Amino acid sequence: MTNPTGARSPHPRKRHLSGEGPTEKEREYLEVIYYLAARSEPVIAARLARWMGVQPPTVTVMLRQLEEKKKLIARSAHGEITLTPEGFTLAEAMVRRHRILERFLVDVMGVAWHQIHEEAVRLEHALSPTMEERITALVGDSPTCPHGNPIPGNALGYDGSTCLAEAVPGRRFVIRRIVEEAEENTDLIRYLQSNGLVPGAEFAVSDVSPSFGVALQHPGKTITVSAEIARLLWGEVM
Repeated sequence: MTNPTGARSPHPRKRHLSGEGPTEKEREYLEVIYYLAARSEPVIAARLARWMGVQPPTVTVMLRQLEEKKKLIARSAHGEITLTPEGFTLAEAMVRRHRILERFLVDVMGVAWHQIHEEAVRLEHALSPTMEERITALVGDSPTCPHGNPIPGNALGYDGSTCLAEAVPGRRFVIRRIVEEAEENTDLIRYLQSNGLVPGAEFAVSDVSPSFGVALQHPGKTITVSAEIARLLWGEVM
């Protein structure tokens, strides 16, 4: 490829790889920080370490790089982490792209529901603005990804203010969303889908136990969800 002066232009892939933007791992941290902040949960190093499944020193090194070198986060004297304006803009764009891709993979491509997170991760970093625009047009103004989490720009916030683990026996519970942490576990997502534990599903809550979980009833079906899984499902008590 040559430019108007006759000089050869660098290959598009080489131009993409030569940028000084965040690495894939740095992007993961920015997304997690965005998720926690959007859910009004404490954003501290210990919380990031649990989510990422790494040791605290690893998080410390990454945060220092994001703060001092990339200027994408800021930390208070108490260790609270916030995104800088540049970091917020970048993180929000990544989350929007990821969730639109998940919607596209399910609604347009017909990809199995439990596979879409990993496929979206593979695609999102290579998605050009042109392709993102075309995919967005195909998806439309869907407010959430298939897991029920809001698509930035299409929804104002998270639906479902009650965790299933805190549901009330004798009432009905409608699932609205599955927390982002669960999307990383393909087997878990497959389990949820196979048992109908998906956004929009409604169950009668027959029992709630901190030790043994939540017993749910659906026409022709009874299922007991462990306390650990119940904490991943959010919705509304009817």
